[in-house]
Amino acid sequence: MNDYERLVATLSRFEQEAKARPLTLGEALDSLDGTAYALIALILVIPFVQPLPLGPITVLGGITFAVLGWQMWRGHASPVLPAKIRNVEMSENSWRVLGNACLKIVNFCHKFTRPRMFALVEGQQGQKIGGIILMVSGALMAIPFGVLPLNNSLPGLAILFFCFGDMESDGLMTVIAFGWIIITILYFSAFFIGLYFLGNEVFEYLKFGI
Repeated sequence: MNDYERLVATLSRFEQEAKARPLTLGEALDSLDGTAYALIALILVIPFVQPLPLGPITVLGGITFAVLGWQMWRGHASPVLPAKIRNVEMSENSWRVLGNACLKIVNFCHKFTRPRMFALVEGQQGQKIGGIILMVSGALMAIPFGVLPLNNSLPGLAILFFCFGDMESDGLMTVIAFGWIIITILYFSAFFIGLYFLGNEVFEYLKFGI
């Protein structure tokens, strides 16, 4: 069974188990292979890949990805999630919606991903590179921007492409993930620079207006 088939089977199983009672993320992820960082990150990142800000949830999600990245970089075999994330309950319908979103994205990307540039995704080096992507993306996502558009989706795309690279052994996806990190940093920097100059303009206006 390849990673794609494993993803389909896993999401289907979660949906079936949630028919009896709401299934928490912790219970679901505990049933995964402890080394499946990419699969866990993929399931968690889907809600963040949207242009609308998610407020405090984005900060919590960012911290979660940063923690996963730290554990991956350190070589931990079994990822451990924060209690607040683990205790989130999801109904059968929620797992169905999440599963359909995951499969649509993976189906689309499966058309152009293929095994290549193995040094970026395999072995200890690949694990450390993946850990860096998760840590940096998570830290960027955790910055409390409030209502800034794309503050969760840009770092979320970096995490998403890390997942594709890890699942498909495609180093090019890892390169694209780093590209999204750079775009995120430039976007956030432009926002802070704009905010700085706007603040100066307002200060000058008020100073001369008094």
